[in-house]
Amino acid sequence: MTLVPPDPAAPAGPASYAVRVSREGARWRVDLLAEDAGDELPVLERALGDTGAWPAPFVVVVDSRLYFVVLRHGPGGMVRALISDATMLEWVLAAEVVERYGIGVDTDGAFDDDESGWPGGDMDVFADDGLPGEELRTIVTADDLWADEMVQRIAARLGFADELAAAVLP
Repeated sequence: MTLVPPDPAAPAGPASYAVRVSREGARWRVDLLAEDAGDELPVLERALGDTGAWPAPFVVVVDSRLYFVVLRHGPGGMVRALISDATMLEWVLAAEVVERYGIGVDTDGAFDDDESGWPGGDMDVFADDGLPGEELRTIVTADDLWADEMVQRIAARLGFADELAAAVLP
């Protein structure tokens, strides 16, 4: 897969945000969560909502453009979690996600040259939406992308880039 560099003319989004993303058929919906929602793991878990929806909605948090977190219900209502950089433990949300979901650091294909930026958690979190773990790994291990740019790539690949931009851009 060839990654396309971000458009430098595109407007930059906020450094931190939290959104809930859901889909009915081919139509995506992206809702911006409360400004402080990204600081509270229980708030993010509640934002997932009804576990009976299919495909299951998910929550994405971009924190200071340094890392992002995805939470989504899996089988039996368990929460599936992904963090783009499991080494960001000095950040409260990152530490809570790694601890609560027992996320180990995944070193396969990560930034071997500078030993930073190690993804962790469920790399197949978007597989049901058509983004297999191998393709997601390519995005989250790209050492030339900030976390918000990774999320933009994921949104473009899944088809909700316009809805994401409308929710987070001023």
